[in-house]
Amino acid sequence: MKREKFGSKFGVLAAAAGSAIGLGNIWRFPYIAGQNGGAAFIFIYIIFVAVLGIPLMISELTLGRHTRANSVGAYKVLRPNSKWKYTGTLAVITSFIILSFYSIIAGWVCAYLQQSITGKLIKVVPSELESYFTNLSSNTGSALFWNAIVIGVTAFIVISGIQNGIEKYSKVLMPILFFTLIALMIRSLTLDNAKEGLEFLFKPDFSQLTTKSLLEALGHSFYSLSLGMGIIITYGSYIGKKENLATLSLQIIIADTLMALMAGMVIFPAVFAYGFEPQSGPSLIFITLPAVFQAMPLGAVFETLFFLLVAIASITSTMSLLEVSVSCITQEFKVNRKKATILLALGVFLLSIPSTLSFGLWSEVQIFGMSIFDFMDFIASYAFLTIGGGLTCVFVGWIWGSQNAFKELTSDGIYTMKGFKVYDFIIKFIAPIAIGLIFLHSTGIIKL
Repeated sequence: MKREKFGSKFGVLAAAAGSAIGLGNIWRFPYIAGQNGGAAFIFIYIIFVAVLGIPLMISELTLGRHTRANSVGAYKVLRPNSKWKYTGTLAVITSFIILSFYSIIAGWVCAYLQQSITGKLIKVVPSELESYFTNLSSNTGSALFWNAIVIGVTAFIVISGIQNGIEKYSKVLMPILFFTLIALMIRSLTLDNAKEGLEFLFKPDFSQLTTKSLLEALGHSFYSLSLGMGIIITYGSYIGKKENLATLSLQIIIADTLMALMAGMVIFPAVFAYGFEPQSGPSLIFITLPAVFQAMPLGAVFETLFFLLVAIASITSTMSLLEVSVSCITQEFKVNRKKATILLALGVFLLSIPSTLSFGLWSEVQIFGMSIFDFMDFIASYAFLTIGGGLTCVFVGWIWGSQNAFKELTSDGIYTMKGFKVYDFIIKFIAPIAIGLIFLHSTGIIKL
């Protein structure tokens, strides 16, 4: 079966950056930063992204491009008849599970977008916004409907293939996302008392940092870049030999980090301007921000733009998550793309039902003290993701060999790469240790 390719350099960047830029940047990053002291946390986060993110991104891209295979096939090509293929299998399972609950949150976002467009959301009084969100997330029928919409749109894009699907829509959606973010940022920065929000973001107070904050920053730097999910390996397999992977990795990481900071510059100046708390947690965009928009001139317009922004970011990530499984099934089992996508989309939807019910009819059901939704998030985002990422580092550094990765990275000498010794040391020693710490902290083995 002929392997597809991205058609342009911008298409590669738009698709790969679109995968990284998602709810992690616009939903998760702001509230984690808010809970961990703002600027000091962000400073440490950027250091971890530079030191850990770039080498890991490079490693996964080289694995994919060198083998021209999916995340399972890549290991089979380089180490046939070995158990290393199960590292790729774990990545496919991880991305599949993440999509099953990620699509639920994306569904809430789409519901809020629809309510913003019709003008209903802006009319909800601030004191009722919490119950409004609770009612929306616990209404199983409505939640499943919007979840199905998200999965359906995702499947429609993925069915169309790489150039005519993922690349085509990424090249449209990413510029819309960027310019919408700029418009919202300008509005937020021109509010009275916006300066306080900027100081929260960019004036670090390192006394607020704790060991827990450091590990949170380390963990988010890994999660935000779509590492350990098979996405970057899969996308790497669609990239031509003429592309400079080191430059591409840097561009993706800069775009991802810039978008996260811009999202912070949208949210925190507005939150401080109207006297709300930056430590609102996961409810920040569903409860706190709607209240902020109500207090803002032309709030209904900017509220709609904001949820449009988050919806686009969600879709660019869901299509990359689904592509991991589709790529694997089509290549390993010789199933055509359309059939594989439809079957996998149905599978994701069915797997999402228990997590959806955990906000409603099954809210009392607990697995190891967690709701079904939280348990799915725990095993995929905190356990499987870090195990897979750590094994990838070991494979590239010690099994396949960083020298082979370097040869692929430079396109057999077409490009030069300074700092190979630094990369070699990080991928062999620093990254596995750092990912091990993330695993121990996020799974609760180390409690701080």
